Amino acid sequence: MEPTYILAGKLQRNILLPAFGQPLIDVPGGDVLYAAAGLLVWDKEVGLLARAGEDYPIEWLHTFEQYGLDTQGIRILPEQMDLRNFLAYTDQFVRQQNNPVAHFARLGIPFPKILLGYQPPIQPGKSPEEVAVASPRPAEIPPDYLDTRQVHLCGLEYPTASRLISVFRESQVTALTVDPQASWMQPTSWIEVSLLLNGLTAFLPSEEELRSLFWGRSTDLVEMVQAIASQNCELVVVKCGSQGQLLYDGASHKCWQIPAYPVELRDPTGAGASFCGGFLAGYHLTNDPLQAVLHGNISASLTIEGSGAFHILGCHAGLAQARLNSMLDSVREI
Repeated sequence: MEPTYILAGKLQRNILLPAFGQPLIDVPGGDVLYAAAGLLVWDKEVGLLARAGEDYPIEWLHTFEQYGLDTQGIRILPEQMDLRNFLAYTDQFVRQQNNPVAHFARLGIPFPKILLGYQPPIQPGKSPEEVAVASPRPAEIPPDYLDTRQVHLCGLEYPTASRLISVFRESQVTALTVDPQASWMQPTSWIEVSLLLNGLTAFLPSEEELRSLFWGRSTDLVEMVQAIASQNCELVVVKCGSQGQLLYDGASHKCWQIPAYPVELRDPTGAGASFCGGFLAGYHLTNDPLQAVLHGNISASLTIEGSGAFHILGCHAGLAQARLNSMLDSVREI
């Protein structure tokens, strides 16, 4: 199978204590899955490029396939791999990953065995050559995936992102988008970031990540996105949380503000990744940057209404399109 889209990222085993709703103990997680779900709201034929250990639940892979995801790009290594990811929300926006014992005690919930010996993961990527074992390798890309035209990289450390971009630039890709990892969005990393930006279709940082990159240089978001686009990056989309998104088109030099679709926030986990998946689908389906942002906007709105990567796939048919149609008059050029 030659997928229409490739999403490259890291898988996780989430233990999630949301501010609202039931705890989720050992469920599929990772930005690559949230991005996949956000994309599947609009289109299909999605391939996953990731890694896991032999202890990764095989039934999860079967579930992904039932959702229509191609899993041939998931490399299963002959070793165990600690993919545990603990997340606790003390309110809608405050996320903590430390001291899971205290959080379970606070809620009066039995401590799960899967968290025995758990330590919060240390994000790799600050060292020029540091690569996470869970990150996909260029040599592991299935041949069919190199013929895919739409590719998105989900929050990978800099060395991995750079190497995958180099490989896909030499393939048949027509749309290459990147959601950066916060670890390399630092003011001292501008030269490295600018090298990575060259030739991208879209760069999709959060506002916090972008401000971190430009700390000490600028406080104006418009100036920042213009600087990003000047590095031969076609589109820059800043994810601004509850404030929506900022879109800058490097070709037209136009900038738009798109408000977030108004919903009741239940769990923000994966909202940014889901946005990126929806954006990629929207851009492929319409070839319109504004429409792409609106597709991502609606994917994110569905994600934050519940918990778990794939809960949005159970939404009523037509709901996403109805929400998108209602947003068409909300876009503002700035």
